[in-house]
Amino acid sequence: MKILIADDHALLAQAICDTLCRSPDFEVTTCYTLQGTLDEVNATPHDVVLLDLRMPGMHGLASITDVVARAGDANVVLFTGQVDRQFVDDAIKLGVKGYIPKTMPLKSLEVALRLIQTGQTFIPHIGSTAAPQPDEKRAPLTDRELHVLRLAADGETNKEIAREISNSETQVKMIMRNICMKLAARNRAHACMIGRERLLI
Repeated sequence: MKILIADDHALLAQAICDTLCRSPDFEVTTCYTLQGTLDEVNATPHDVVLLDLRMPGMHGLASITDVVARAGDANVVLFTGQVDRQFVDDAIKLGVKGYIPKTMPLKSLEVALRLIQTGQTFIPHIGSTAAPQPDEKRAPLTDRELHVLRLAADGETNKEIAREISNSETQVKMIMRNICMKLAARNRAHACMIGRERLLI
């Protein structure tokens, strides 16, 4: 089985590589950036691509779409720490074959990889940060809302955000209210946390 580990944590990637390569069943390559990953999947076919969500160049679902498109028949799997279940579901709709948490024991990792190679989707139990709303299709955040959410996550006050986007504090409060509604967030801080987990910011 040809495995590509795309993760900028070199020590972790190498440790997993060394462990898997003890078995003659695995051939492992490592990459540390999105561009390096895209170049590798273009040049060489793989069975499974373990894709870290926070390595250099990654921008959420857009980058995942690029990797899936270029990976051909390879099974692309999210390989990261804690992640929001809604984000995983969205990624699967794009062609991702599951999610492997970095906390998974190495013995279990081998089992998961073999399952994925057979065409199965692997998803361990994931808690959701947002309150479940199965019957509601939440609208995506607009570019302006994403910009405001990023500024809020950077610690800027409403007054500072208003100055940044050339608008009033009242308008900023309304935008934040819309953001919280769309993300089913309890408050501003919760919205920022959800935004980070879904890799929106």
